[in-house]
Amino acid sequence: MPRNIAKKTTTRQHLLRRIRTVADEIRTTAGEFPNCVVKHQRFTRHHRKEIEMKKRNITVFALSILLGLILLLPSVAPAQTPFYDGKTLTVILSTDPAGTSSVRLRPLIPYLRKHIPGNPTVVVDYMEGGGGRKGANHVFRSVRPDGLTVGALSGSVIALSILGESGIMYDINKFIYLGATEGVAHQVFYTRKELGLDSLEKVRAASGIRLGAQSVGHSGYLAGRVFSYLMGLKDPRFSTGYTGPELDVALLRGEIDARSNLVTSVLMRNPDWVDKGIMNFHSIVEIPKGEKHPRFAKVPELESFAKSDTDRKLVTVFRSFRSAGAPFVVPPGTPKDRVEILREAMRRAFKDPEFLSEYKKIIREDFEPVMPEEVEKAIREIPREPEVNELVKKLSGAAPMPSR
Repeated sequence: MPRNIAKKTTTRQHLLRRIRTVADEIRTTAGEFPNCVVKHQRFTRHHRKEIEMKKRNITVFALSILLGLILLLPSVAPAQTPFYDGKTLTVILSTDPAGTSSVRLRPLIPYLRKHIPGNPTVVVDYMEGGGGRKGANHVFRSVRPDGLTVGALSGSVIALSILGESGIMYDINKFIYLGATEGVAHQVFYTRKELGLDSLEKVRAASGIRLGAQSVGHSGYLAGRVFSYLMGLKDPRFSTGYTGPELDVALLRGEIDARSNLVTSVLMRNPDWVDKGIMNFHSIVEIPKGEKHPRFAKVPELESFAKSDTDRKLVTVFRSFRSAGAPFVVPPGTPKDRVEILREAMRRAFKDPEFLSEYKKIIREDFEPVMPEEVEKAIREIPREPEVNELVKKLSGAAPMPSR
């Protein structure tokens, strides 16, 4: 038992012994006083009953006062053990272990544990599949809402839900949000240098460019299709089934010709692709809009290729899907006190100077989180125009690219 708790417990026990002693003295005094009076005076039966009643009243009154004193002494009560003390918190990551989301999560875990009262053991369970559907469905439908399981979802789960894609068994409006990573999520489109596509005209003229992605519906897949649609690529082909690092290898081997990726991922894993011109970068989506990345300031913004109001709305919707970041969630019904413990731990971890330093060392970018209230606001404000969402749905699916 911790020393401060043992000390408080001993103090309380001592106080209770003193209270019992005082109570005994009060009862004795209450009994002796009328007995003395009886010795020197003669009383009727009525008087004796009256004296006995007073004795009981004195005793009850005194004990009531003493009980009140006990209740008014919280400072000597034993400290309450934090809920998470001695427990295990499981974080379910809905992407693959080798992806950027996993790399982002690793430096956060020890600081999340640090800022949860009770310092629980924190373990990560990987549950990739279906562009994030599998993990999100599991957290929403199968996880017990006791605050011991947190979902670390991919940004694509928001788009999949808004678009009403198949296999969605969760509701993004009912998840309880704890915050998110990737508040700044610039996305770039690039081709391998060996193709010689060093201008927009050459990219548009090339036919059958092979684009790689993780899976149909994944945020990277949707991004590649949006780039292809707005840039006007001729008959692009899409190949899925890769992890993020596998796509890098496939590009270098010539198995695929192009891909879309987060700027963070490019600079973290392959900075020489930018520094040495190993890849040709053709377009970027600024997320948030207007916040340029210093390494890609001269790369054309995707919205510059828009030819209609529908095109511009398409870019707006795509940005909004990513503005909520990669959210941490717990299922509906999780007790409010545990939600607040986890939210506060996230807030503190996100601002911890040691974590920020460690994150930048690993990711090579500043950490740009999204707080719980901002995640909820971003999801509420996602445009939901049927015409535009129908176009996005076609782009996120496996059907041929829609005509423009």
